[in-house]
Amino acid sequence: MPFFGLDLITVGIAAVAGYAFGAVHYMTLSKPWLAAVDKSKDDLSGGAGTFITAFVAQIVMAAVFAYILDNFGPGGVKPALATGALLWLGFVLTTIAVNHGFQGSKRSLTVIDSLHWLGVLLIQGLVIGLARSGAIF
Repeated sequence: MPFFGLDLITVGIAAVAGYAFGAVHYMTLSKPWLAAVDKSKDDLSGGAGTFITAFVAQIVMAAVFAYILDNFGPGGVKPALATGALLWLGFVLTTIAVNHGFQGSKRSLTVIDSLHWLGVLLIQGLVIGLARSGAIF
């Protein structure tokens, strides 16, 4: 189902896959993450709105990633994974490192959060790359 040249099914699957990775990542690293932010589970205030925002962000990220690949990159899984890694290195890791540095966050938080987004971009790249190469759908 194309929309502005984007395959919305692929974008949706990439968003769900990225969101699911985030759930597993943060459930697995919940204790180190809580220690890194100096909070307990009781201190957290994220409700349904936070999870909805996170999912909408995944949709936006997957749509932009697909748009970049469709307009500027060759097809296939390998270029999609490389693009995801470069987007992470050039934009995500640098942004998180700067923000966490100025916030005085622990380095462990930077590692946990940035690895989450690396995983998301690689998984989204895999889904989009497979779809673009015709391996799925």
